[in-house]
Amino acid sequence: MDDESSLGGASLPSAGVDARKRRVSYFYEPTIGDYYYGQGHPMKPHRIRMAHNLVVHYYLHRRMEVSRPFPAAPADIRRFHSDDYVDFLSSVAPDAAAASDHASSRSLRRFNVGEDCPVFDGLFGFCQSSAGGSIGAAVKLNRQDADIAVNWAGGLHHAKKSEASGFCYVNDIVLGILELLKVHRGVAGVGGWVGCVVMFADIDIHHGDGVEEAFFTTDRVMTVSFHKFGDFFPGTGHIKDIGVGLGKYYALNVPLNDGMDDVSFRSLFRPTIQKVMEVYQPDAVVLQCGADSLAGDRLGCFNLSVKGHADCLRYLRSFNVPLMVLGGGGYTIRNVARCWCYETAVAVGVEPDNNLPYNEYYEYFGPDYTLHVEPASIENQNTAKDLEKIRNMLLEQLSKLPHAPSVQFQTAPPITQAPEEVGVKEEEELDRRPRSRLWNGEGYESDIDEDEKPHYHSLNTDGPRMADADMRDTAAKIKEEDMMDADSPTSAT
Repeated sequence: MDDESSLGGASLPSAGVDARKRRVSYFYEPTIGDYYYGQGHPMKPHRIRMAHNLVVHYYLHRRMEVSRPFPAAPADIRRFHSDDYVDFLSSVAPDAAAASDHASSRSLRRFNVGEDCPVFDGLFGFCQSSAGGSIGAAVKLNRQDADIAVNWAGGLHHAKKSEASGFCYVNDIVLGILELLKVHRGVAGVGGWVGCVVMFADIDIHHGDGVEEAFFTTDRVMTVSFHKFGDFFPGTGHIKDIGVGLGKYYALNVPLNDGMDDVSFRSLFRPTIQKVMEVYQPDAVVLQCGADSLAGDRLGCFNLSVKGHADCLRYLRSFNVPLMVLGGGGYTIRNVARCWCYETAVAVGVEPDNNLPYNEYYEYFGPDYTLHVEPASIENQNTAKDLEKIRNMLLEQLSKLPHAPSVQFQTAPPITQAPEEVGVKEEEELDRRPRSRLWNGEGYESDIDEDEKPHYHSLNTDGPRMADADMRDTAAKIKEEDMMDADSPTSAT
């Protein structure tokens, strides 16, 4: 691993030359890759299985505690999401999308399900696995059983309190943060014991709108999103969106243009995060590692290398603050697998060989069969002048923060109200309401066999749980036919 000091480490006493070994807890649900959004859909849970396969073949699992997450119960999911939305998700079936009856189509429209967010077999089980991993990761950190907790099936940052959005149904990040907020700080405030505060950082190319919206009115959570801004989904995340009420100045937005490269990204990420850590002093950090900000992503337009992307994790790791690491977007799935495998290695503190070990998906990483891929030769539309202006605006916003907020501990209140039953007039307006979409259904070019449905194992979440020791010592062997959902090795990176 690179020496932290050579990377311009953080200014806090806990940073600098970082030789301390981290206790890493890693959550993985073996059936996660069996879930299938549908033919032609760019979101492929199979990428998580591919990443795990690389983790196992690099023997990184031997350096971590590996756990199968317990599925989040409906009551757990209701800690953020509305009752009627959770009831809908837990009961809707694929045939509902094809039904022509008024009630079914009304519910689909009401909860924004059908295009970006289709109804697929096992939908609620998928949501339970994703959310269960992030809640479980928070529990590990709260109990001080781990320094870093990883859930690559998490990071679904677009989901709202009462509707799906941008391929996301349940916001596991919000649920994980709410779990983190349960613990108290170890110091007494004027009015008694005070609650912990959490910093959320998002390096997905899309703005982390669902998480920002959930915590927009509180200083208990600071959200920091680095994203493409402009005519781009979800269309939010202006630099002047800074939070309201108690949350004013606690939402940071870093709007970027096409072609963002490693050097430019680092020039914004490091000084911004360093200042947040210095002023806000969070008790825990959550990092969303959406891999659609990598070079060559099918729905992205940034130009980050795997190492440039992972530098964000490496930097946050240097602060020695409890750290939750989550997945997110990423649609060139062989590169998603590369990225999340490498970031797992960064978490445990090793530098893996660039030559990939032979694995069940080896042919999809050709023709180079390497862990790292070169950025593309595209123009970086983020000028030095623009970057300097953004950096100065962010640092000015942070200068208005009081140091280390000491808010009285309380359960985080619901931020938005559940939607009321709509009448005929409101329903007509709902039909006309424009919906921002992440994917237009036309611009995604599928490779040969990429959209064939993977062969299913069992999606029954009530089955027996594998013991941690068995998970650590046994790599699940994946059949050749399960690779049909991966990218063709001939596609451009």
